[in-house]
Amino acid sequence: MIRGMSHPGERDGSWTLLTGHGHVLVEIARNPGARIRDISAAAGITERTAQAIVADLEAAGYLTRTRTGRRTRYTVNPDSSFRHPAQEGLRVGPLLAVLAASGDAAEPGPAAGPRGSPAAAAPAHHDRAGPGTPGPGRSR
Repeated sequence: MIRGMSHPGERDGSWTLLTGHGHVLVEIARNPGARIRDISAAAGITERTAQAIVADLEAAGYLTRTRTGRRTRYTVNPDSSFRHPAQEGLRVGPLLAVLAASGDAAEPGPAAGPRGSPAAAAPAHHDRAGPGTPGPGRSR
């Protein structure tokens, strides 16, 4: 194991793949009617930080806020571009669709094959040497 990295289920790692802004945007994509309290809890940040991030995302055009009575509803702009030059020209919508949908799954099921059909029940065997090369327990 590489020093400093944690297992996927552990929370004691020193970094996460998404920033606070990413976590907030994913949570809003999952639940456009979420309260700041709910967003901050899901993202693991304070309510004050969540409010500041929502303001940043709104100012950058990633989302809009609409007040209806005492409630706020958010609308994510899926056509917004990533801000980093390495992702120039890419839109956030497809990534948010995948990450927001992953929160809807109750439990992981069998892997889906083409067009959502269940994948073969037996796991595929892949030899590092490539096809046609004898693998473990096989001879030529």
